[in-house]
Amino acid sequence: MGNSPSVTLSAPKLALPTGFVWGTSTSSYQIEGAASEDGRGPSIWDTHCKLRGRVSNDDTGDVACDHYHRYRQDIQIMSDLGIQAYRFSLSWSRLMPRGRGSVNQKGLDFYDKLIDGLLQADIEPWICLFHWDFPQLLQDLGGWSNRDSVGWFADYAMLAARRYGDRVKHWATFNEQSVSTLFGYLWGISPPGATDRAGYFRVVHHENLAHGAAIEALRSTVHKAFLGVIHNRQAVYPERFDPAHQSAVEPMDAHWNKIFPDPQILGYYPETLAQDIEPFMRAGDLASICRPLDWFGLNHYSPIWARVEPNSTLGFQMGDFPKDMAHTEINWSIYPEAFKHELLELTRRYQLPVYVTENGCGSNQEKPDESGFVQDDHRINYISLYMQKMAEACQEGADVRGYFVWSLLDNFEWGAGYESRFGIVRVDFDTQKRTPKASAKWYADLMRINQ
Repeated sequence: MGNSPSVTLSAPKLALPTGFVWGTSTSSYQIEGAASEDGRGPSIWDTHCKLRGRVSNDDTGDVACDHYHRYRQDIQIMSDLGIQAYRFSLSWSRLMPRGRGSVNQKGLDFYDKLIDGLLQADIEPWICLFHWDFPQLLQDLGGWSNRDSVGWFADYAMLAARRYGDRVKHWATFNEQSVSTLFGYLWGISPPGATDRAGYFRVVHHENLAHGAAIEALRSTVHKAFLGVIHNRQAVYPERFDPAHQSAVEPMDAHWNKIFPDPQILGYYPETLAQDIEPFMRAGDLASICRPLDWFGLNHYSPIWARVEPNSTLGFQMGDFPKDMAHTEINWSIYPEAFKHELLELTRRYQLPVYVTENGCGSNQEKPDESGFVQDDHRINYISLYMQKMAEACQEGADVRGYFVWSLLDNFEWGAGYESRFGIVRVDFDTQKRTPKASAKWYADLMRINQ
């Protein structure tokens, strides 16, 4: 881990609430593969990956970790480690190849088998409905910019609820909406590659409405449902502590941290953004968006830094962290104190139980031995530092009830392709061999010690 602090590699005993949930997370496009098998339709990420130069090495998720065929092995790995809960996402395109209308029975059957296998292994399934892989055939109809997308998503949520709600009680509607909308609809980095300011605000509002509609579908269908939503949230700091860059902090915080959870949980948009959303509002929209939730999912790796960019669409851009700050091998800053701050702030602001649904350490320099084993001390160091701050936050009043490490497997890491590895289990992408890393044993020890 580049320029990182070091801690002991033994798993610590932490002061955490009784019943604390230990898990791991993945997402459908990043691990499943089988992109054109058994009736699955294309998603916007299938399309994006076919465009040269959009993903490192022109990698695709066509095969990824081949989880579609190897899910039993992956369940066994989780069982061997002592994982209590597994957060995964459904592939909308696998269940509904066109995104609406006809249903793909083989896709439904796959998740039946996955869920049943998890329950047989005494692992609680946590389903996320949407982790970025929007059906391409709906994108061709305007995607999230089309207000009909609210109904499309509600129908998809109802299908999943009716099929799996007898066994799955923990549900999330969306994952990291601010990342997918900023990167995909304003900055043109991720699919669908749009750069339209008004279109971005339209998409934000429609996704918020879709969240509310999905909550209603789940709540009406799943008995004893435990419903939430997963947001990335990072403290925002100015790239330099001068008045110019300081002025970029508030707008970035509004777009990155508040534009989705505020209307979903508090019932209003941030004041600085309300005027931009207003053209797309209809009577009753905020009430439709703000539906009762049971938990808040936090994805957090590091803070972010804001830089003033007068010629950019929003007047700011992502800045650089201080040169002397500790960082991971993929150049993400290491600042566990900011993690503690966010856990406390979430509890104060939204008054919901918090589950850390993603946290982990990426690397592009891991060297396996001849057996495929990786001694990933950098990952153990990182997670241990963040764990200590999580425990401190709990002691100071943060209502944190679970932690899901990102990720179970090395996988397709979006624009980074297969160059970045976050898994506690190494995947050889040529052979698909799985090899638990040192961090997997450490995490198993951590869970055992802290149960």
